[in-house]
Amino acid sequence: MLEFIKQPWPWYIAGPLIGLTVPILLLIGNKSFGISSSLRHICAACIPANIPFFKYDWKKEAWNLFFVLGIFLGGVIAAQFLANPNPIKVNPTLVNELTNYGIVNYDNLVPIDVMNWASLLTLRGFLLMVVGGFLVGFGTRYAGGCTSGHAIMGLSNLQWPSLVATVCFMIGGFVMANLLLPIILSL
Repeated sequence: MLEFIKQPWPWYIAGPLIGLTVPILLLIGNKSFGISSSLRHICAACIPANIPFFKYDWKKEAWNLFFVLGIFLGGVIAAQFLANPNPIKVNPTLVNELTNYGIVNYDNLVPIDVMNWASLLTLRGFLLMVVGGFLVGFGTRYAGGCTSGHAIMGLSNLQWPSLVATVCFMIGGFVMANLLLPIILSL
């Protein structure tokens, strides 16, 4: 059984399991699935400033913080005890393309040639980690939720704004991966 858990699960098993969180959360406590709101709850709990955005009863949403903690702990447990020792298979076309950009070292699909403390001080690393992180955070706040909240929860509830946000997320991802990322990686 443990060997089965260590293997990558196909989409037709993992997808429905993720999708089942929506009705379970709705049936158990009329709660919405989403991760990005947990940062707002943490700020509301930890920052006693008089900022209107953080002045609400965050304790009613404490379940979300436990949900995020469970995701984190699940990731730690999986990385420590369920990691597959076999090398991860990367498409040879992608390997050749990344090699052209000087990315040859990987640690579980993380390109350590780009994602490390030393590269943070380079233009390429700064653009990928700092500017990219800011844009993801800004986009999440501007869209009123993250990809998981909109694509999983919002679309399940047939919400028009979630469809618009999900389409925009997808277009932004395609533009970034196919147009901007090659430019940034060639810096």
